[in-house]
Amino acid sequence: MLCSMRNVCQRFNTILESYHRYQTLTILDLSYNEIGDIDTQHLADAIRTNTPLTTLNLGFNSIGAVGAQHLADALQNNTTLITLNLYCNQIGYIGAQHLADALRYNTILTILDLGLNEIGAVGAQHLADALRNNATLTTLKLEHNRIGSVGAQHLADALENNTTLTELCLSGNEIGVIGTLHVADALRTNTTLTELNLSNNPTGTAGAQNLADALRTNTTLTTLSLKDSEIGNAGAQYMADALQNNTVLTTLNLDQNQIGDIGAQHLANALKTNTALITLHLNENQIEDTGAQHLAGALKNNTALSTLHLKQNQIGAVGVQHLADALKNNMTLTILSLDYSESGDVGARHLGDALQNNRTLTTLNLRYNKIGVVGAQHLADALRNNVILITLDLNDNLIGAVGAQHLADVLHNNTTLTTLKLKWNGIGDVGAQHLANALQDNKTLTTLDVSRNQIGAIGTLHLADALRNNTALTTLKLKGNGIGDVGVQYLAGALQNNTALTTLNLGFNSIGDAGAQHLADGLQNNTTLITLDLEENEIEAAGIQHLGNALQINKVTTIVFLNYLVYSSTLFYTDGNHITYWHQWEMRQTREANQ
Repeated sequence: MLCSMRNVCQRFNTILESYHRYQTLTILDLSYNEIGDIDTQHLADAIRTNTPLTTLNLGFNSIGAVGAQHLADALQNNTTLITLNLYCNQIGYIGAQHLADALRYNTILTILDLGLNEIGAVGAQHLADALRNNATLTTLKLEHNRIGSVGAQHLADALENNTTLTELCLSGNEIGVIGTLHVADALRTNTTLTELNLSNNPTGTAGAQNLADALRTNTTLTTLSLKDSEIGNAGAQYMADALQNNTVLTTLNLDQNQIGDIGAQHLANALKTNTALITLHLNENQIEDTGAQHLAGALKNNTALSTLHLKQNQIGAVGVQHLADALKNNMTLTILSLDYSESGDVGARHLGDALQNNRTLTTLNLRYNKIGVVGAQHLADALRNNVILITLDLNDNLIGAVGAQHLADVLHNNTTLTTLKLKWNGIGDVGAQHLANALQDNKTLTTLDVSRNQIGAIGTLHLADALRNNTALTTLKLKGNGIGDVGVQYLAGALQNNTALTTLNLGFNSIGDAGAQHLADGLQNNTTLITLDLEENEIEAAGIQHLGNALQINKVTTIVFLNYLVYSSTLFYTDGNHITYWHQWEMRQTREANQ
């Protein structure tokens, strides 16, 4: 592998000449690297002879049909690669045909991702033909490929004979009612498929009916996603009727389907008797207080459901009260998401009361609920007695410094909460000080997110002082606080003594070369930090050099993300223990907005 990877590009040569661990490389991620068919040919040549490589990610490149052909030729003989990701590579139906031909002979590949490649119905037909004989592929992802109802029919026909595929993703493929009917027919006889994703297709009420009928007899499907499928409340009724008898489906995603209160009522009725469903997604469904009341009634008797997502519905304080009352008796629900419900302090009070007695809920998500100081106090009071909750998400609320103080007071003694998210709450330096004081005593909190809270250098100083003594916190997110070089200097000083922190997010903080030097000084002695995120700061060549020098001495595996740098060169710093990759300006990777 070491030799065969040479000359793919100059960057690989730089790594390979100095980093001996690549001799046993098993996972290679080359996504977002502007790789074309010629570079792909070099990779394919490497795959033909390489024995350790098991996973290759080439997502978001431009390998095209020719590049797909090179990889397909390599797969004919390769005996180790089990995962191949070619998402968004413009391979088209011709590229799909080449890969399908390879699947007829390859007996190793188990996961293939061809999403967003415009393979169309013809490409789907080629893959379907391969699936009739292939006995190893278990996961096939074909989202956003415009396969339509005809392509869905080809794949459905293959499923009637295939006995190995367990996961199939067809989201965003315009398969419509007819295509859904073909898939449903396949589910009646197929005995291996366990996960089916049909999201973002105009399935409609009729399509939901066909799938529901199939679920009555299917004995293997455990996960079904119909997100944004236009099923409405009538489609929800069909699915609910199926749930009355189905004993295998454990996860159902009906997000963005406009099922409303009536659809919620149908599903609630099913939950009263269903003993299999564990996870139910009902986000963005125009469910109001009445629908929440129906679901709450079901939760009082249901003994299986552990996760319920109700984000971005029109559930107010009254609906939250119904759900909170159910939590007082429910013995199975562990995760409840009520983000964007705007239930305010009153809703927080009801949930706080429920948490006083609830013995199962471990995660409560209340992002963007207009919870202020009073609501934060109610939740804090609950945490004094609750010994179950481990994750509390209060991002994008209005708790301020005083609300942060209420939560901090509880953290002095709470021994169960491990994750606290307070992003966008305006807690400022004073709120940061309260939380820092709590961290001096707290022994259980491992993740704290105080991003975008107007915390300056002074607030950072308090947090840094806490980090000198705290032995529990492993992740601290301070993104978008404008702490600057001075604040970074405080943190860098703490890193020299801290022995617990593994992840530190300092993105969007106006950190320059001087701040980078402070961090470099801190890293010279630190032996625990693994991930340092400096996205979108003002670090240029001099700062990069300081950090690079520190990483030659630092003994831990350190990944430093410096996306969007003014300094555009790509640099590699390597030694016997770790490698650090500085992303080019041009290679902006897709990142989660909520990180």
